[in-house]
Amino acid sequence: MEVVLGPLTSIPLGEGRIFEAHGKCVAVFRARDGELFATQATCPHRGGPLADGILGAAKLVCPLHSWTFDLRTGHPLVGDSGLKTYAIKLNSNEQLVVTI
Repeated sequence: MEVVLGPLTSIPLGEGRIFEAHGKCVAVFRARDGELFATQATCPHRGGPLADGILGAAKLVCPLHSWTFDLRTGHPLVGDSGLKTYAIKLNSNEQLVVTI
């Protein structure tokens, strides 16, 4: 199911934001190069708010305990649990659209 989240401009380059998508909280990230990623909103380790993490080169570091994830795949780079990822794209109106 595709859900329109809002305008691309709601996420500054190099940051993440939390959105509600059909009853799920989704973290959406906009890398400095413009690439978009969408994952579950909380870290599987201690529930840290992933949108507040450090983003760089398609990798995300959780703000609580430094677990690190590959945003393209959700696989852990530091830690032992991965993330649920979601397909995300822009529609013709520059709106973020996530597939749940």
